[in-house]
Amino acid sequence: MIRATVNTPQRSYQAMIENGLLLRAGSILRDLLGERRKLFIVTVAPVRKKWGKKLQTSLTAAGFDSAFLEIRDGERFKRMATVEGLAEKMVGLGADRNATVLAFGGGIVGDLGGFLASIYMRGVDVVQIPTTVLAQVDASIGGKTGANLKAGKNLIGIFHQPRAVLIDPAVLSTLPEREFRAGLYEALKCGVIGKPQLFADLADVDVRKLRRDAGRLEYAIAESVRLKAEVVSADERENGLRRVLNFGHTIGHALEAETAYKHFLHGEAVAWGMIAAAQIAAEIGKLDGAAAQRIQQAVHNLGPLPEVAVRSKSILRRLQSDKKTRDGVVHFVLPTEVGKVEVVNDVPEAVVLRAVEALQA
Repeated sequence: MIRATVNTPQRSYQAMIENGLLLRAGSILRDLLGERRKLFIVTVAPVRKKWGKKLQTSLTAAGFDSAFLEIRDGERFKRMATVEGLAEKMVGLGADRNATVLAFGGGIVGDLGGFLASIYMRGVDVVQIPTTVLAQVDASIGGKTGANLKAGKNLIGIFHQPRAVLIDPAVLSTLPEREFRAGLYEALKCGVIGKPQLFADLADVDVRKLRRDAGRLEYAIAESVRLKAEVVSADERENGLRRVLNFGHTIGHALEAETAYKHFLHGEAVAWGMIAAAQIAAEIGKLDGAAAQRIQQAVHNLGPLPEVAVRSKSILRRLQSDKKTRDGVVHFVLPTEVGKVEVVNDVPEAVVLRAVEALQA
């Protein structure tokens, strides 16, 4: 088993990575939590249908009483109304302050499940059990929770670190190809910001072969998790270093919000954001042209992306309500070379407009 430790002022915990880990979830959680915990499994119907029985069987064998709480699948349901509905269900099922939430799904489930745990009876434990590439390499690590507003993505939320993160790459075998590819963009992001060897391994990878290579896939996930763990341990609340994890997200989040969260998967929007960030970095002299092209080509190599059909000025307006905007100044995470990025807050508006317009070419 591969383990990565996250050390934060709120809590220290481990992300555990191993093929087949889902079947051992019950025994791992019994050692971590003890036996007298009622577990509430937040998930979506497709995940429950494919993997729910395996998880619940493992939990039951370990002596746990567990109940599933299903939410509707999709970014547009990542709202406060969903969190309220989950909390009402927990009350109805007798959840008290000793309850533990298991966030069993992708990034949306992880964010909402974590947020639910952070506010239910002023805070209960959460364990992340991510079932998508995106959630395994990024979203499940670091304690970010949240819900969307009409004005933008993740504008409501809190940092609530999990007790543990259980990552089983085997569950990715049933993930649709588009979802699988979308998550790899986040792994590629980790390569650009601090793992150049991971970037090199993913830059020209054959995605279909990667899906069938359990060892290589586990490596890509583990390297991404290690980077995330290192960054979060150094900066839990995104006051400094952790901001580098937002590479690609500034314009990516704006694209998602402008298309009402219906056109792009999150990883796809981040992919376009990375392409734009590379162009911006090259235009303002932070990155040489060859490196910018290398990053952009690596993104495109991971698969086809949905077209960008938005008004560039609308994206600029969206950027003003992004969490990374401070005092009206938009902050971009820009690569300076493969493996290094920096936060830049003086990008001319015209450069941003050109970068967004280039996405539509």
